[in-house]
Amino acid sequence: MKNKKDMDIIKNLRTIEWLKSEILISIAKLYELLAVGEEDLKEETEDLISNMILLSYILGRRLGLSYEDINSNLEDKIKLNLIEDHKIEKWYGDLSELLGFIRRV
Repeated sequence: MKNKKDMDIIKNLRTIEWLKSEILISIAKLYELLAVGEEDLKEETEDLISNMILLSYILGRRLGLSYEDINSNLEDKIKLNLIEDHKIEKWYGDLSELLGFIRRV
């Protein structure tokens, strides 16, 4: 019989695989939703995107990352894209807005 540590490792691996599949399912549902092209998609789109973000944070945690480190890395990526004058920033200013939002939270 396996000891507790082995069982915890197996449980964690299964959880990681489940989280990965849930992220992919959410991505597929988002693609499907956007392909349909209905008018009022705001609520469903928000739900899917927030679910992907939630699952990504939890997956990171299961992989040994802290929420703080994930947030810090996200902030660094935004800053780097600002420095590199990313097209999304040039066209819409989304990165500056997101950086401001993250710093307020």
